[in-house]
Amino acid sequence: MTKPTLLILAAGIGSRYGGNKQIDGFGPKGETIIEYSIFDAIRAGFGKVIFIVRQEILELVKEIFLPKLEGKIEVDFVVQSLDSMVPEEYRHPERKKPYGTGHAVLCAKDAIKEPFAVINADDFYGKEAFQELGNFLIEDVKSDLHCMVGYALKNVLSEHGTVSRGVCETNENFQLIGMTERTSIAREGEKIFSRGEEEPLEIAPDTPVSMNCWGFHPSFFEEAERIWNAFLPEHKDNIKSEFYIPSIANTLIEEHKANIVILEGGKTWFGVTYPEDKPIVVKALQKLHDNGDYPENLWE
Repeated sequence: MTKPTLLILAAGIGSRYGGNKQIDGFGPKGETIIEYSIFDAIRAGFGKVIFIVRQEILELVKEIFLPKLEGKIEVDFVVQSLDSMVPEEYRHPERKKPYGTGHAVLCAKDAIKEPFAVINADDFYGKEAFQELGNFLIEDVKSDLHCMVGYALKNVLSEHGTVSRGVCETNENFQLIGMTERTSIAREGEKIFSRGEEEPLEIAPDTPVSMNCWGFHPSFFEEAERIWNAFLPEHKDNIKSEFYIPSIANTLIEEHKANIVILEGGKTWFGVTYPEDKPIVVKALQKLHDNGDYPENLWE
């Protein structure tokens, strides 16, 4: 039985947080959020973890995580740079940032040959999410069948500012039929609005959204690279263009190349967007330790 791999997107800059939230300490003993994801992945049957990082934090990430994970799970690192997988003719001298989550995943295509999950470094997804992912990637995944863990919109907002979320449309089989990136989402009284559009858009609280918690067959890389190669010439002059995982997912669905099942593992989520979110996350993690969801020391 092939054990799945966990791919962690840890190359983000965290401009709204004001620092490298990927390596900031939140747990009772200074644990990063990433460590909880890895701990949950190990007990869900994952056999390898790969960090996608920027070159400037590569050595620091190795220094933090390698000693903790030695002997517990195989570990690898992949660098996402501005020019990764970008041919010379499409490189723009004024571009400052890489192309986003879809680009980050593609950077790992030579390091992964087995089914794999993709998560953000700064989101806590909960043990149920990894159990569902592990079961799917071991038993159900196919070259044309991938998955995403869905979370109810009402449970993934910040009390300290607006957020962007991939809002999902589903069919009667709870498969994804389309996803729209909505921006400037916030709770207003008893309702939730997205104000990133021309007109305010009210969104139902229980609407499933993507928190970038995906499960893929390795065939995903071939399809994503095909879509990427079409994306580059079309956006070569747009220095702020982004190549997101939901864009790849939407294309695969529209082209009838794959189905994406929305799993029901999205029970618990919290994340860090703003500095004010940190004490909330610290308190939530302490409560999980107190309740016995995690041992006093994750790695002893």
